[in-house]
Amino acid sequence: MKVKPLGDRILVKEASIEEVTKSGIILPDTADKKKSGFYEVVALGDGEAVKSYAVGQKVIAGWGGEEVEMKEDPDTKYKILFVGKEKNESDVVAFVE
Repeated sequence: MKVKPLGDRILVKEASIEEVTKSGIILPDTADKKKSGFYEVVALGDGEAVKSYAVGQKVIAGWGGEEVEMKEDPDTKYKILFVGKEKNESDVVAFVE
């Protein structure tokens, strides 16, 4: 099944994170990485706000978004997130470099 987000929305999947970030931040074993909100962009809508995103890009998202189940990949969590033009409108709170 192929999912194409509408408008200013992106489809993301849960992403794994490294123990040490590129900026040198060490993530302890006690960190709950499943709830950390790290995602990889899988598909983009056709709205204006999504033009600053790219497939494969890693982002950090808040608790918003709509969870989606993919029958082809039931073990991976997918979400559709809204990306507004203003920072306070968007489900995405940061890019991961």
